[in-house]
Amino acid sequence: MGDFALPPSDDLTATRELLRRIDDGDDAALEELLEMQRDYLRRLVDLRMEDELRGRVDPSDVVQETLIVVSRRVDDFLDRRPTSFRLWVRRKAIERLIENRRKHLADKRSVRRELNLSDASSMAVARNFFRGTQSRSLERGEMADRVRRAMGELGEMDREVILLRHVEELSTGEVAEMPQLDPDTASKRFGRAVRRLATKMNEMGSA
Repeated sequence: MGDFALPPSDDLTATRELLRRIDDGDDAALEELLEMQRDYLRRLVDLRMEDELRGRVDPSDVVQETLIVVSRRVDDFLDRRPTSFRLWVRRKAIERLIENRRKHLADKRSVRRELNLSDASSMAVARNFFRGTQSRSLERGEMADRVRRAMGELGEMDREVILLRHVEELSTGEVAEMPQLDPDTASKRFGRAVRRLATKMNEMGSA
């Protein structure tokens, strides 16, 4: 897969061990855990930050803000364990993006929506969904433009689940933990969304 492949089991084991040490009061473990999240957060923010906001806010600043929030609230996570650590960190990053949209973008109508299809997201969907095809179009960005238009014709939930699976490459189980999705139908919803996107792309003559 691409940049958002699931972390190897060794990383998951390391995360659990670091969380145990943090729970025991080990400050060095907290610093190590934060550094482990930095690359993931950088890619996540880059893919989720729309171009208009990128012109006003440095993605690295959003990453740093997120790490500060995680550092301050990790004890709350350890007390409640509401979800996996990665999804909890992801949620904090999305919250920081929403707050930055609220502060910096003039159009407030969609400020609470997670989905904003940036150029990076369009390219990521194109590369993952149509891997090995239309390589010259991909290089010119033509496929990404077609993906953007096709995604725009899908329902909001279909677009979101494709981003979660094809761009962030969350597992079906992780996608099922998203509050807006029914865990029993997450896999079926993803399958339907993929078929709908393929249909739209076919209609555009690009698949």
